[in-house]
Amino acid sequence: MKRGVILAFSRRGMETAGRIARALEGEYETECLRPEGNLRPLVEARFPVSDALVFVGSCGIAVRAIAPFLKGKTRDPAVIVSDETGKWVVSLLSGHIGGANALALRIARAIGAQPVITTATDVNKRFSVDAWAAKAGLSIGSMDLAKRFSAAILERDLPLCSDFPVEGPPPAGVFWGDSGALGAAISCLKKNPFEETLYLVPQKLHLGVGCRRGTPRSAFEEILSALPIHPEAVCSVASIDVKRDEQGLLDFCAAHNWGARFYPAARLMALGGEFTGSDFVQKTVGVDNVCERAAMVSAGPGAKLILRKTISGGVTMAAATEDWRVCFE
Repeated sequence: MKRGVILAFSRRGMETAGRIARALEGEYETECLRPEGNLRPLVEARFPVSDALVFVGSCGIAVRAIAPFLKGKTRDPAVIVSDETGKWVVSLLSGHIGGANALALRIARAIGAQPVITTATDVNKRFSVDAWAAKAGLSIGSMDLAKRFSAAILERDLPLCSDFPVEGPPPAGVFWGDSGALGAAISCLKKNPFEETLYLVPQKLHLGVGCRRGTPRSAFEEILSALPIHPEAVCSVASIDVKRDEQGLLDFCAAHNWGARFYPAARLMALGGEFTGSDFVQKTVGVDNVCERAAMVSAGPGAKLILRKTISGGVTMAAATEDWRVCFE
């Protein structure tokens, strides 16, 4: 459940705040407050831990209240302003990544207000790459490049490519292509289809790992850094169950906040497909390939093996992606 804070400054404003709170039910846990005196301590405490702040009052009050605490568009919460009668609902801050534009539209529909959206891609009905990435749960490789992409798309259509299947046509402002000066790539892999590539990275990649006994964390980090994958794409690390007490592997997972999954040899061997087999590994642990099979099992039905076994420093590593589709709706 997301956290929302609604601040109002009059009796009528509190009535509007109540209507807004009801509009957010089901997605936000909200508190409605009527501050008295200095706003700073209240906003300072709630700004960094809230998903949305709604001011029922003037834009000036909101701007002065949040100004000391702004950190950046990837970190600030959505900030909305409604007048106390509920006639206008303004998306003030974090319109795309923070979701303020979508939230302003939702509130406006619920209370019968006029939404005020000022971001250029929205008013020109062009693809908002950062808003879509946030909604779809994708990491943005470079915010500076995302800003340039958003500026360029106002002037011309830009190419977009995807390593994943796509449902429906591309949105306004982009076309399917894999070459050009500036474009976006939906991928878990580091590659450069464009002269300047804006990476949109889904967290749908599973690392499969094998190792010699007693391998340190540094060996896992070294091989990972050499692989052409985005670390932010990784959602789990998988191996055979006899490796569940490998401290170096566990430390590697903990350092990246990745969950570790361990499977018995029989489960790995039951997986159909072509894998890079090893007689030595088969005799040692009862399965011909640990890393490729573990990655595929972890990624689930419909998984795709995108990197086969790589060996370095006593570690084997492979990567598979989940069966996931791109949807712009």
